[in-house]
Amino acid sequence: MRRAVCPGSFDPITNGHLDIIARASKLYDVVHVAVMINMSKKGLFEIEERIDLIRQVTREFGNVEVESFHGLLVDFCKERDIPAIVKGLRAVSDFDYELQMAQMNNGLSGVETLFVPTNPAYSFLSSSLVKEVASWGGDIAHLVPPVVLEALNKRLTKG
Repeated sequence: MRRAVCPGSFDPITNGHLDIIARASKLYDVVHVAVMINMSKKGLFEIEERIDLIRQVTREFGNVEVESFHGLLVDFCKERDIPAIVKGLRAVSDFDYELQMAQMNNGLSGVETLFVPTNPAYSFLSSSLVKEVASWGGDIAHLVPPVVLEALNKRLTKG
């Protein structure tokens, strides 16, 4: 069985993330979406909320498993016998950092990294940018799945 992981913080998941996950789900039998737990950062959404949103928007693929992880991604991969990491690249600036990570991960464990160029429609997109635009009342409906838009609007109006 061919397995891969798409890691990230997904705070929140965007259409750019979803595009990469969807494409990976066509290449692999099982795609694990690993939601990173960063204890030093306070996210807009709690980890369980992110996992729930991701499960909702990836349900249609049928081969996506979503869970959280803390620590080294290569340990997550070893524990689940996952030989490949799938990462989206938005720009050349992403490549510099991601190449270093890919080489480190391979050196630590032999896990390979597959780089997928982002759909040009999402080349500027990040969760941080989505949150910032949404917090100022900007229209982000075309940048996130409807369920995420609803969750963002609820969270930001709670203030």
